[in-house]
Amino acid sequence: MEQRHRHHRALAAAALAALLGAAACGDPATASGADRRPLDVPAQGQARTPTRSPAESQAEAPAGTATPGAVQQPGKALPAPDEPIPKDAAGLAAALERTTTALDAAIDAWPKTGRPPRDVELLALHEQRVYRYAARHPKLASRAFARLPAALAAEAKDNTAAIRELLSLARPIKPSAVFKVRDPRPAAELLGYFKKAERRFGVEWEVLASVMFAETKFGRVRSDSHAGAQGPMQFMPDTWKAYGMGGDIQDPRDAVMAAANYLRASGAPRDYRRALHAYNPSRAYVDAILAHARQIKRDPRNYYAYYNWQVYVITTAGERRLTGP
Repeated sequence: MEQRHRHHRALAAAALAALLGAAACGDPATASGADRRPLDVPAQGQARTPTRSPAESQAEAPAGTATPGAVQQPGKALPAPDEPIPKDAAGLAAALERTTTALDAAIDAWPKTGRPPRDVELLALHEQRVYRYAARHPKLASRAFARLPAALAAEAKDNTAAIRELLSLARPIKPSAVFKVRDPRPAAELLGYFKKAERRFGVEWEVLASVMFAETKFGRVRSDSHAGAQGPMQFMPDTWKAYGMGGDIQDPRDAVMAAANYLRASGAPRDYRRALHAYNPSRAYVDAILAHARQIKRDPRNYYAYYNWQVYVITTAGERRLTGP
């Protein structure tokens, strides 16, 4: 019975994969569709290191737009939300390296409390848009990534592969479809829930974070799935009864604990592939989750970068962003 509920949930995930991909920044709003991402198995690795000097790696908001914690450098403007993405290998590689380095510096300067500063939001959005473009143009991406330092090239390959896997599950929906979005809970608050669940159930926090990232972009998507899955970790009601431990399906803390409970019962941490496949029986989903989790484990700054990636929707009329700057 449990597997049947999860199967229905997976079908909903495939539909949502056509939609989710960004973050919400305002009051609950309605929108159509969403494109989802999967998580990847955590693996040990080296933290990404800035390839430029601290002075070179900082970006500055235009006059009058600076926010507390923002990293600035004279003469360097932050990318606009609709900044054109380079369509040649050299330009794409340069944009990714420059943006990633600046984003790392901005994340380091962010106190991690409250809403992210504007430089983090804009740089993370641009990074996401570069990766989404690369995922749809694999030959160009391969040439571009060959120009990057080894650590960043490995990260870029993981991110684009994860996005590509999730996009493979996407099925465009009608533009009239309604989606509700909202601001996520603070990154530090969610991190506390992930780590508490890890201590209780032994499921690595990076995997739990990647699941929430793929399911609802850290709770930004408020709508139930097509099949009726609910909450920030997208549980079917019957599955919640079995693993929710009496909590509130819409509460991020309760949802994270329930997800860790379910993954532990399904084989984690011994076998993350098996556990994630039980959560959503799709190889593409499992591969994506593990890829993102691996990158968070290599460098925790990736958690904060993903936290600032936005929600996109894919409809029969085209793709559009629902949240963010």
